[in-house]
Amino acid sequence: MARNKHPEETVSLILDAAFRLFMEKGYERTSIQDIIDNLGGLSKGAIYHHFKSKEDILVAVTDRMTEESNRMLADIRDCADLTGLEKLKTIFKKSISRPVQDEIFAAAPNLGNNPRLLYSIFKETIETAAPDYILPIIRQGILDGTIQTDYPSELAELIILAANIWMNPMIFDDSEEKTFRKFMVFRQMMQGFGLDVVDDEMLDRLKELASIYHKNK
Repeated sequence: MARNKHPEETVSLILDAAFRLFMEKGYERTSIQDIIDNLGGLSKGAIYHHFKSKEDILVAVTDRMTEESNRMLADIRDCADLTGLEKLKTIFKKSISRPVQDEIFAAAPNLGNNPRLLYSIFKETIETAAPDYILPIIRQGILDGTIQTDYPSELAELIILAANIWMNPMIFDDSEEKTFRKFMVFRQMMQGFGLDVVDDEMLDRLKELASIYHKNK
């Protein structure tokens, strides 16, 4: 049996294997044994020493992916060359354009059947994404005149909840048609706030991701 004296390396091996399998087979069709078989000789005990369940592994995989996303959000938030409105549009465009999104949607886990993971996504959205990244951008937009609102905190939460939760077909298992209709409503809602941040190219990309999800679920 292969041994690893460094726990962080063992965790990294487990998460790398799990992520690859979740992307290739989907979360629902990946078993703990599948992960073990891709660990180069590490035992089942090596997994259960660090994770209590497959769901715990998925949460850890998601957390690692969120860290990458948050670095991107921080880079855009801190960019000195863009207005608040331009930053919002850049966030939406870059978020959906990342190649890893194809892999995530191809894995097609039904998050509605996974309450723990769903709660972690919701908690991350409200406690981190909205206040740490979206809110500072909205406040900048108010100062530079590109965003008008008397309720910046609430607007930040509404935008990110609609984008990350309400429009996510992996949570509500919406059909492609229903998902597209939500995209259109989101676009109209943002335009109603004076935030024209979703263009036709982004809509096409969102439809592409929804199609990838439904093809692989």
